[in-house]
Amino acid sequence: MNNYVSKRLFQGFICLHILHHAKKKPFYGSWMLEELSEHGYKLSPGTLYPILHSLEKEGFIEHYDKNVNGKIRKYYIITEEGVNQLNESKKYVSELVAEIGL
Repeated sequence: MNNYVSKRLFQGFICLHILHHAKKKPFYGSWMLEELSEHGYKLSPGTLYPILHSLEKEGFIEHYDKNVNGKIRKYYIITEEGVNQLNESKKYVSELVAEIGL
């Protein structure tokens, strides 16, 4: 069975999940890996960080560095454009769910 559509949906849901949490509070990568795993997403750092970088490149999130116990940690936060994207995406998801009857 070809999982093309499922994989694409999975990728989109991960991005929405990231934007949702970035809107709530700043987060760092390993925390996000744990958060996503609690929702059934099995990601490695090698999968998550390119997603974070692409969201940052698109202008939906940005990061700042913070020294935590002598280690520099990147914290990600949502941008205004990210909030707009999240809100727009939520409308599309709501419409889709209503249309297909979930």
